[in-house]
Amino acid sequence: MKTDFLVSRDRTSPVAVSIAGYAGAMLLVAITTVAATVIASRWGSTAVVMLYLLPVLASAIYAGLGSGFTAAVASALAYNYFFTEPVHTFVIHSAADIVTVVVLFLVAVVCSQLAASVRKQAQLASEHAARNATIAGFARRLLSSRNEAEVANAGITQLQRLFECHVAILTGKDEARLMACTPSGVTLSPGDLAAASFTLFSGERSGRGEKRAAQADWQFHPVTTGHEVIAAIGLARSDGAPPVGEEGILLLESLLDQMALALERARLDEEARDTAALRARDKLRSAFLTSIGDDVKPRLRTIQAAVRAIRREGKCDRATVAELDSEVSRVERHIDNLVDVSPGTQHEAVQVGDIAIELHSRTVTRNGKQVHLTPKEFAVLAELTKHLGKVLTHGQLLRAVWGPAQQDHVDYLRVAVRALRQKLERDPAQPERIINEPGIGYRLVM
Repeated sequence: MKTDFLVSRDRTSPVAVSIAGYAGAMLLVAITTVAATVIASRWGSTAVVMLYLLPVLASAIYAGLGSGFTAAVASALAYNYFFTEPVHTFVIHSAADIVTVVVLFLVAVVCSQLAASVRKQAQLASEHAARNATIAGFARRLLSSRNEAEVANAGITQLQRLFECHVAILTGKDEARLMACTPSGVTLSPGDLAAASFTLFSGERSGRGEKRAAQADWQFHPVTTGHEVIAAIGLARSDGAPPVGEEGILLLESLLDQMALALERARLDEEARDTAALRARDKLRSAFLTSIGDDVKPRLRTIQAAVRAIRREGKCDRATVAELDSEVSRVERHIDNLVDVSPGTQHEAVQVGDIAIELHSRTVTRNGKQVHLTPKEFAVLAELTKHLGKVLTHGQLLRAVWGPAQQDHVDYLRVAVRALRQKLERDPAQPERIINEPGIGYRLVM
């Protein structure tokens, strides 16, 4: 679906369009004058007055108000020159002819304004319909995407097609990171990355053609959901011109709103899948641990009974029997700790100041009010809670929450910890609970 009326560069110069409109108006007046001459030779000049309204209406409808006004002036002059006494002069002897020419001019001007207004309204209606169709098509393509990466790729591909420029999407708060771009292989300079970071931080436009970072090659627009900036869209043209003019800003903002909704939907779907996977894993782990308790503990008790019987009979070395009994008891305690045979303690909340963390039900409350955490945020908090007061390194937290493949992406952990501090700390700028150990990791303190 192409929306040339808004997003593509007009290949025809506005000056050339205006000249063509004025030339067309003069040509229509000339044709009308020839037809009026033929009519006047038979029925007189009175019948040709209204004929000159036709080129005025046609010029105003098809070329705009300027051409319509030109046609009105030319029509009044042509009627005066060819059909009022004395002919072939602009002198008028009859008062009736003066009134006729003046009225013709006034009526032509009014008609040109009305026709131009109708033309403008029709153009606006056509533009609105085309823009709505573009937004609907854009939204349909985004709906077919299943995750954030697919939404990003589909979005920038459509934006490239519509605006005929390079497109990139960046994310991150502390530092802008390129998520996807088209065409592939596009690189951003440090100045462009700085402009993108400003847009991600402030939610304002920046870059080429804007007040902020105007020296950058790219123009960046925020992608926001509510009051949160989740991404920045960068656009750039090979010729260095601003990629989007004022006439395309409204369409671009509407498309970015659709993209923000799609990214938010994909993020929520991914969190829902992660939550379902965590619940399934916890259920499987609980079943597995229960089976260990059910299978291993009876055998341990049998071994203990046999050891006690051997001790009573006195057939073996007492030290060996005592050591065997001690080791069996130790294994049993380990099994008890692993399975957690006292379910009352399993469900108790860990209290950290005004924060209550329930690992079993995966809920967190602050001052009695439940706090919503994403699966990743809760996973980080749960790891810190399990090792309360101890420092966990960046690598330990990343391996436990994101997996071994992501243990070098410290920025993932920083984003999660920042979100936790925003939701749980009294003053996120001066945290009291989630403490950073510079260069090492984090710890949760009482």
